[in-house]
Amino acid sequence: MVQLLKSGIDGLRERCAGRVLSPRDAEYEVIRKVWNGAVDRRPAVIVRCDGADDVAAAISYAREENLEISVRGGGHSTAGTAVTDGGLMIDLSGLRLIDVDPASRWVSCDSGATWADLDAATQTYGLATPGGVISHTGVAGHTLGGGFGWLSHDHGLTADNLESADLVLADGRQVHASAREHPDLFWALRGGGGNFGVVTSFSYRLHPVGPEVRVALLFWEAERGREAAEAIDRAVTGLPRGFGALAGFGASAPSGSFVPEEYRLRPGHALMLAGFGSAEQHAAVVESVRNALPPLFSFITPMSYARLQSLLDESAPPGVAAYEKALDLPSLGPDAIAALCEHAVRKGSPMSLMPVFRLDGAFSSVPDEATAFGGPREPHYTMSVAALTPAPDALEREKEWARDAWSALLPYSRGTGAYVNFLADRDPARVRASYGEEKYARLAAIKAEYDPDNVFHLNPNIEPAR
Repeated sequence: MVQLLKSGIDGLRERCAGRVLSPRDAEYEVIRKVWNGAVDRRPAVIVRCDGADDVAAAISYAREENLEISVRGGGHSTAGTAVTDGGLMIDLSGLRLIDVDPASRWVSCDSGATWADLDAATQTYGLATPGGVISHTGVAGHTLGGGFGWLSHDHGLTADNLESADLVLADGRQVHASAREHPDLFWALRGGGGNFGVVTSFSYRLHPVGPEVRVALLFWEAERGREAAEAIDRAVTGLPRGFGALAGFGASAPSGSFVPEEYRLRPGHALMLAGFGSAEQHAAVVESVRNALPPLFSFITPMSYARLQSLLDESAPPGVAAYEKALDLPSLGPDAIAALCEHAVRKGSPMSLMPVFRLDGAFSSVPDEATAFGGPREPHYTMSVAALTPAPDALEREKEWARDAWSALLPYSRGTGAYVNFLADRDPARVRASYGEEKYARLAAIKAEYDPDNVFHLNPNIEPAR
């Protein structure tokens, strides 16, 4: 006699190898939380997937029950799209297997892995692929939005190093996407976000990195904001190969023992320079910056690459209340610098800042049309106005600061488009502007083929072409 499957959530539990949680389960309150402490949403169902079959079962159940689907990898986005209110959360955070092939410089990893997981595995062999600058960021969302970090000057975006991906589509099919299989889908995954399916595993090219690198932090007080911004601009636009840079305008000086006590938490502007070549090369570049404009203080030290990847973790701890606005700047001209410096000092929370990344070098050697990553590949700055507070009740004021600063910088930007992983507001016009009309149209056509009903819409959403 054939045993009939149960209906409802009990039936889903029978179909899944992983845990299926409802609000009545003890773990529910912990699992529904994401990195952004200002996000407080309650899914009706959480499926802690044990593999691709569980993902397919969860998608099928959600569609049968007309439940909105959210997908959690690392759960690190400011927008908090990893968790839905009243819908079904597909939780991939338990899928963290990593397989490194050092001979071919290749790695595969499950989509619940964080950059800390991936770096730990690849650094065993002195290898790495470009990743984020906060180690508890998930590889999945970071990669699908394009992804950049310390290695991007030398090796491009995370998405530029993606070799293939396995994913579950909206109709439950499990497919492998690469340059040879589903090449249109593979193109879209490299920058098009989570619009096309639930990726369960990624494979990347690796590069020799570390294990020891050199790091310098240079800090200038806010009173010398214009001079500091000009010095930072000169430094990062002239970086040789073997370097990565990150600037923080409106940053607060660290409180660590390496900072003179009288300067700790002082507002100002910071530049971090990571060196992956020789110690002599790193020292020469750092010294040229210091000679051009002596910093208030500086700190230079060797460290492991894995330590570099986690160095900024304390600036964005899990549970922080967060909001951000983002834009791309073609350059740091006098007017843009004036707006940056004016608004950087108006923040209310010492945690808030304006991180600015320079995208050039290997990033710019990739043709515009090679991936779905938004915007041209010409050298430029991409930045976030990041409002961060210890508790949600203080965030509203910081949101006003972020919006005012963004509005002041907008006239010097490349329009309203920006790096899609930095888009916290749900704004279809900004998503379209971020990709440009030609790429957006191509993405919409691919969306119509693989997700015509827009099942996966909790992301910088691309509407399927009609």
